[in-house]
Amino acid sequence: MTAYRALVVDKQGDRHHSTIRHLDAQAFMERQPEGADVTLRVLYSTLNYKDGLAMNGLGKVVKSYPHIPGVDLVGAVTQSDCQEWKPGDVAICTAFRVGEIHWGGYAEIIRVRSDWLIGLPEGLSARDTMIIGTAGLTAMEAVIRLEENHLNPDKGPIIVTGASGGVGSVAVAILAKLGYHVVASTGKGNRTATDYLTMLGAKELIDRQRFSDPPEKPLLSRRWAGGIDAVGSDTLARVLAETQEGGAVAATGLVGGSDLNTTVMPFIIRGVSLLGIDATMLPIERRRVAWQRLASDLTPSILETMTTEVTLDDIPQLGQDILAGKITGRTIIRISEPMAKPHHLVP
Repeated sequence: MTAYRALVVDKQGDRHHSTIRHLDAQAFMERQPEGADVTLRVLYSTLNYKDGLAMNGLGKVVKSYPHIPGVDLVGAVTQSDCQEWKPGDVAICTAFRVGEIHWGGYAEIIRVRSDWLIGLPEGLSARDTMIIGTAGLTAMEAVIRLEENHLNPDKGPIIVTGASGGVGSVAVAILAKLGYHVVASTGKGNRTATDYLTMLGAKELIDRQRFSDPPEKPLLSRRWAGGIDAVGSDTLARVLAETQEGGAVAATGLVGGSDLNTTVMPFIIRGVSLLGIDATMLPIERRRVAWQRLASDLTPSILETMTTEVTLDDIPQLGQDILAGKITGRTIIRISEPMAKPHHLVP
């Protein structure tokens, strides 16, 4: 193996810094996960909030240094010790603590476990899957869980908080295509963000300041049949207090805080369900279902409108921008040049 490029995060005292380096085979082999049996040439990765935390030493995401972030990746198999995957296959790897405990996708090569991988769903390119990424997988799993809780478009409006972020953007697009009346909450009140969310299918826009304080009473006027919340804290508490009888809210994130100032009243008086969505360790069977739904429930042209493409060299600054709320939609990172169409795909 020749040297390969990667974004490496180091820690010196209390300071963290990210640099692009060339690593050798020894570093690669020393940091592969236990049971790793497939080597990939990474084609694309993504920028997620968790990656921003990892690059800046926040949230206790990273346990040891040096570290390579990148919780999402899609790549071409270059070497495999298992029967399921062959050289030339293209595989998706999202979460499973990649980019956290294990070195992640901000590198030209990576070695992972074969049971973490999924083949490209029919209708999606390698690039498409990273526009979607863990954020889109989280949004899709949230929609599926809401449907399992009997939510449908006839029940009434659905609120999406943090709507201009990664999870929120994909959630708005999916729900709109499925026929829901989507109300999008965002703190980005500029015309660009407004046009963006309207284009994704939002029927109404609400400034996030409306949700910035805890609810004045345990129960508020009924507004939502359900919701997808990426913010947490007082925002989630208010959404719960405004959800109608039998409604459900899927909690996907905590950019506004991990606390939850609420009471049991929404749950025992209105029968509201709070659904926790964890895409990190989502079972592989549910991942396959979610990826197939993403292939059918997202319009390809919509994917492009929510996307900014950058290179590995751009990531250190963007890792700060995403924490500061300056990123709209999805940011994908071109790691290696795209390859020809693979000859073999694994479902």
